[in-house]
Amino acid sequence: MTRSDPVIEWLLDSDPAIRWQVMRDLIDAPEPEWIAERVKVETEGWGARLLACQDEDGQWAGGAFLPAGFDPREWRERGQPWTATNFSLSQLREFGLDAACEQARRTVKLIGANAHWEEGGQPYWQGEVEECINGRTVADGAYFGIDVSSIVERLTGERLDDGGWNCERCSGSIRSSFASTINVLEGLLEFERATGGTPQSREARGTGEEFLLNRDLFRRLGTGEPADERFLHFLHPNRWRYDILRSLDYFRSSALLTGSAPDPRLGEAIAHLRIRRLQDSRWPLDWTLPGRVWFEIDEGEGQPSRWITLRAMRVLRWWDAHHSVHA
Repeated sequence: MTRSDPVIEWLLDSDPAIRWQVMRDLIDAPEPEWIAERVKVETEGWGARLLACQDEDGQWAGGAFLPAGFDPREWRERGQPWTATNFSLSQLREFGLDAACEQARRTVKLIGANAHWEEGGQPYWQGEVEECINGRTVADGAYFGIDVSSIVERLTGERLDDGGWNCERCSGSIRSSFASTINVLEGLLEFERATGGTPQSREARGTGEEFLLNRDLFRRLGTGEPADERFLHFLHPNRWRYDILRSLDYFRSSALLTGSAPDPRLGEAIAHLRIRRLQDSRWPLDWTLPGRVWFEIDEGEGQPSRWITLRAMRVLRWWDAHHSVHA
């Protein structure tokens, strides 16, 4: 792929948060070039805009998981709000904000000093109780250079017998969920990338991957039916929700870190990803989550999506590169 490809041109005609990833993952730009583009996330576009929404104490919307003064009726009537610290930090990580930049260092320090979880008043970087939330907190903390090993240790001890995780475990659930598992896996992968991981975290990541792979990323183990039809429809931002593209992008990142080959059990999800490609070689945004946001970062439901297209193209590039070599 080259810059003259119409889809690549369309992707590059975007925000720095997308451009630097296109340069690194799709057109093999020299590292100094994509790093220079990535630096702009702090000062231009969506990254700068989200940083500008930050409170003086380092939080967003005055809360860790929920905005300050949150009324539960809002969740029922308008959807879950996405403006508080947990989701804002995860979005900055997705944008690729440089963890070493001044604003990032200041942010994580202030959050450590001032943010506490609504659930039990725990300091932010000690984690909460739900596996989904703790998975994202591990991912954000590891990415931004925080010691989150205590949360990792907790998560590795909360695996269910089928190898994955479920936020409803405390309520008696004995079966893992796709969403909880992908949130934890992403956290454990970021922790491993930052620290090398622990024997326990690496083992847990392996059993979580097997949970998804044994189900072809979207099927019920017992019946073979899709566990949820929405898993086959692409959304962005995912927040805590699951779809096969999020899972495929995770497996790509995992394989690049460990040097492993793509697992053949990804094949059915890969085939579905190809089918969903539009005639103009882009991918659509199928749906979005309702609820309060700081600002929109996509073109709208049913429209070609730069975020979905970027992720789909780098997944297929990784898959096809391996399979062409080993054909």
